[in-house]
Amino acid sequence: MLGFVGCQPQREVVDLLVTNAHVYTVDSAFSQAEAFAVRDGHFVAVGKSADLRGRYQAAQTVDAEGQFVYPGFYDAHCHFYRYALGLSSANLVGAASWAETVGRLTQHRQQQPGTAWLTGRGWDQNDWPGQHYPTKDTLDALFPDVPVLLIRIDGHAALVNQKALDLAGVTARTPISGGVIGHDAKGQLTGLLVDNAVKLVATKIPEPSAAEAEALLLQGQQNCLAVGLTSLADAGLDREDIERMAAMQQAGKLHLRLYAMLNPTPENKAYYLPKGPYFSDNLTISSFKIYADGALGSRGASLLAPYTDRPAEKGFLLQNPGYYRAIAKELAATRFQMNTHAIGDSSNRLLLDIYGAALAGQPDRRWRIEHAQVVSPSDIAKFGQYHIVPSVQPTHATSDMYWAGERLGAARLKTAYIYQALLKQYGQVALGSDFPVEDINPLYGFHAAVARQDAKNYPAGGFQMENALSRPDALRGMTTWAAHAGFEEKRKGQIKPGMLADFVVLKTDLLTAPKEQLRTVPVQQTWIGGKRVFSQK
Repeated sequence: MLGFVGCQPQREVVDLLVTNAHVYTVDSAFSQAEAFAVRDGHFVAVGKSADLRGRYQAAQTVDAEGQFVYPGFYDAHCHFYRYALGLSSANLVGAASWAETVGRLTQHRQQQPGTAWLTGRGWDQNDWPGQHYPTKDTLDALFPDVPVLLIRIDGHAALVNQKALDLAGVTARTPISGGVIGHDAKGQLTGLLVDNAVKLVATKIPEPSAAEAEALLLQGQQNCLAVGLTSLADAGLDREDIERMAAMQQAGKLHLRLYAMLNPTPENKAYYLPKGPYFSDNLTISSFKIYADGALGSRGASLLAPYTDRPAEKGFLLQNPGYYRAIAKELAATRFQMNTHAIGDSSNRLLLDIYGAALAGQPDRRWRIEHAQVVSPSDIAKFGQYHIVPSVQPTHATSDMYWAGERLGAARLKTAYIYQALLKQYGQVALGSDFPVEDINPLYGFHAAVARQDAKNYPAGGFQMENALSRPDALRGMTTWAAHAGFEEKRKGQIKPGMLADFVVLKTDLLTAPKEQLRTVPVQQTWIGGKRVFSQK
């Protein structure tokens, strides 16, 4: 008899094959795998290394050497454009006193002596002895001829000098709604501006040139890729901002995928509403970002009862209630999402009720409450009842925990930063950082979500641990649940066939590593669309 020699089956050609990995797919079963194949920027197969090596011939094969692979991290609420352009400003984050803040500012001016304005960001009087707001006196003495604007860490307050006030035409008689122009006991301006008052001066700062803006955006992108971010929800953009970044994406310069929340300006609404939501692999435009109130740290959050440490103040809305009802009605008649910044329990109640009325009979519109920071017990169930997405930032809890009780009192604090309670209502939570308010590193948020501790691993037992998230849920929150919050869950956030091939490689297993190590885990590689865009040196 003649012998029969079988033919080796021809292997399918792919662009990339990753093998010998510990892959967390974050699919519906939260399954794990060893390998995956990528073609045309998408995952085409996920499974065992031996099986995929037998099925596929790859232009590029990567042995992960047992490292851990996760879907690309998605920050569900940040301010990337503002963060990137702010990289030219003085970094005041973490300054332990007003004196240190001024020292950093002076050093920055020496390094950039010719700029028309002197700007900085990140000061926080809650970290200083006495926790008193600064005044403009020192800035007036040091920089009498240069306008100065220093944004507080939360982005909802600023300190300016007299030169800046003069250029903006702000006086003791300037009217303001939804904000505060600071005065002393004698009625003299202190230089402190809160919420809408900040815009009176900030709008006078010249925009960077196109070349300067592009260079800063690329610098910001590199910082994001280095911490494993592949998708960002940029909260509050205008058409020109979006078109600048879209052009950079099309030119192959900006690799980050963007979910752009539009500012609700008349110009933006007139341009985008008739067009309807826009979805592509790189850019989603499907929402408007609304501000209901300010921040807890600057006492601009709108509360139902007065601040515990300021019994005469309850915060304030940035617009009248009719404004929010009108825009909700307008957007409910379209397919756009309404994503509203709401910090205080009063603003959360108002917006939840407005959402519920506007969305009656529309259960999957995925309108979002951004922050959902302080929620009255009677309003928590409305997230589930009205199908409202809670978009929260875990590091806010661990940054604020030192002083939030002073603002709120013990009873209200118990229903602040309630991520587990909100998860039980909606079934998902979208996790972000709110950078540059917090650090851009998503693993800081992962650690804060599961351990409820800060960088010092404080407090020892965790802050209000009944609202901690499990590690699988925290990972979902920064991958597939973040994508769901923007109607992108069929393209992003999981490692499975058909999804965009965005992934991150770590040496550490986030699901089992000691919690005190989670913030220091370095990203080894970041991949977007099957292409490596960052590698640890």
